[in-house]
Amino acid sequence: MVPINTTHRNPQDPRLLGALGADNSSTRLEAALAAGTQADPGLADALVARCAVEPDFFVRDMLTWALTRLPAEITVPRLVSELRAGRAQARSQALHTLSKIGDASAWPAITRSLLRDADDDVARSAWRAAVVLVPPDERNELAAELAGQLGRGDRTVRLSLSRALVALGEVITPVLHARLASKDPAVRAHARATERLLHDPDAGFDLAVDEAKRIVALGPERVRDTAC
Repeated sequence: MVPINTTHRNPQDPRLLGALGADNSSTRLEAALAAGTQADPGLADALVARCAVEPDFFVRDMLTWALTRLPAEITVPRLVSELRAGRAQARSQALHTLSKIGDASAWPAITRSLLRDADDDVARSAWRAAVVLVPPDERNELAAELAGQLGRGDRTVRLSLSRALVALGEVITPVLHARLASKDPAVRAHARATERLLHDPDAGFDLAVDEAKRIVALGPERVRDTAC
């Protein structure tokens, strides 16, 4: 591996730009670290472009860190543009990075289509970004939007959705109660498990889901009877 000079300030440094796309993931990781250390705005385009295609989780995480080191007025418009990309990873990683930057100007770009994206990774990233960026006066509307997806996906997806809802706080209580009346038992169980997590953050998600499924299966009255 050829060491990368982290003190080099030239954004067109062919060694650094080439290393971002090297075959070896360790080289790419070192290049992303060097880019973040330099914090040179001239690297923004290359970093955003690499996020869209980088296969290694740890390198992607370092690319995100490098982008958070740059001025938001440079990175946010580029990341918002990525939200319209056809590649799911480009959308997901841009949303993830926007959530880390936390610049509220990106909120209008978190559309319903992203929150409902058919790709679970994109949707999960959108949920996390939304709860970070949402203005106070739009939290109720966001809670209703997210609650409309209760019951979606596998355990990982449902846990992500529950965490996003819980992060909004007590504003989710009315929408959870509404979803408890759903005809779909999966939706009711997910809503009840999320409600449990809201009031007991230390409760394990799997235990909350198991308890919720039991309540849904038996009905609240029978659960109280069996507890006596």
